[in-house]
Formats: sequence, C-alpha cells, structure tokens
Amino acid sequence: MSHIETTVEGHVLAIKVNRPDKLNALSPEMYNDLALALGRLDREPELRVGLIHAEGKHFSAGVELDKWAPIFAKGDGFPCPEGGIDPFALSGPRCSKPVVMAVQGYCYTWGVEIMLNTDVRVAADDTRFAMLEVKRGIYPCGGATLRLPAQMGWANAQRYLLTGDAWSAAEAQRTGLVQEVVSPGEQLRTARAIAERMAAAAPLGVQAVLRSSRLAYQEGDAAAAARIFEDMPAVMASEDAKEGVQSFLERRDAVFTGN
Repeated sequence: MSHIETTVEGHVLAIKVNRPDKLNALSPEMYNDLALALGRLDREPELRVGLIHAEGKHFSAGVELDKWAPIFAKGDGFPCPEGGIDPFALSGPRCSKPVVMAVQGYCYTWGVEIMLNTDVRVAADDTRFAMLEVKRGIYPCGGATLRLPAQMGWANAQRYLLTGDAWSAAEAQRTGLVQEVVSPGEQLRTARAIAERMAAAAPLGVQAVLRSSRLAYQEGDAAAAARIFEDMPAVMASEDAKEGVQSFLERRDAVFTGN
C-alpha cells in the first residue's frame, strides 16, 4: 500500500502524504512514490500545478531513520526512480511546474527540505519546523544546508541547523519561508486556492517565470537577463499569448490552453 496518494482536481495534481499513524514518517518507498508523482506532474500537459499536503495532525515528524541509515551510510544519495523527479532536487532537473505546499503540526527534517523546493508555502499557525539531524548524530542530506541559508538568511538558518531547535510558523513567515499563516484546518483550503489561481494563469508564461527565476537564483541576474528575450518569442507566438491580448481587448478573463 502506498502512503503517497495523488488526485487530479482540474489542472492541479494533489499529492497527499497519508501515513498519520506513523506521524507521516518518510520511508524509502514513500520517497519513491513522491518522486514518481512529481515526474507525472512534469510530463502531463494537463497538469499545471502540484499541491503537496499531508493527512493528520502533523505534516511529518521526520524520516524512518532505521531504514534510511544504511542507505545514507553507502553515500549513494537518494535513489530516484526512473520517470521520477528528486523531491529534494539534488540530482537531475527540478519539476518545470510550480508546486504549492500546505503544512501543519510537526514539519520536521524532510518536510522542511521538500518545502524548500516548492514555490509557495502555507502553514497552519500550530506548525513547528525543525532540522533535527544534529541531535541524531548526523547532518541534513536533503538540501537544507544548501537552501535554508539562502531562503531564510545565513544566521537565521544556522541558528536552527546547528542546534536542532524548532521554530514557529510566525518565525517561518517572518523569514520568508512561508507566505501565509492560517488557522489550523485552513492551510489546505488556502493552499488549494493559490494553486488554482496559478493553474488558471497561462501555463507557458508560468513555466517561463519559473525558469527565469531559477536561473537568476542559481547562476545570477546576468545569466537570467541574457535569456529573457531569447525565450520570449516562443511564448509570444503561442495561442495563449493571443488569447491574453484578445481577453484584454474584450475586457474578460482569459481561458488558457497551454498551447
């Protein structure tokens, strides 16, 4: 039985972590299924946005360490399956489409690290984030050492990476890790509404925004600036660009097809 469930809601692929009896602890099998879900999101044209969420009181209390320890000890990294996309973006390309994430309760270790590879995050105000690895004799290997300092600020990140201490949803919002904090039980509804607004926008434009933003983040502003007008003609030649202009002239909402 898979503990990662996917459902299609319009143009949104909802990816649910469903192992609440184990506080959604991540097993190797769950990692495999998460990777396959992201691969599906990337490949299927009708899927425009991903929405990651979890069943139960907590997003996750962490990984199933007894199963992961032998894998980590080999130094092989995460075993991303064929057709999958590494949720931690340590190997291979990232998903080309935006991903929104909703969290609550404990959002520990891998929960933080997968969150760092999503594009918009919504947290219930009872969420507690933590990178606990230094309390377990190891260190984070899902990308937190790469991305938490960049997204949260160097000293803010080291405050938590080097101690294993938890931080609150309010602190996550203050430092830019989450974009909205809501009452418990409202996080998925809010995240879904954001995902649906993204899905209603022009898919080619949305994906171009992600490519440009990521290029600037990874290689600097000059590299991204050099590509803007190289990539623009293909977008402007699309049917969606024509629809955007026509809807503007007709003073109506555009209906985009991704073509």
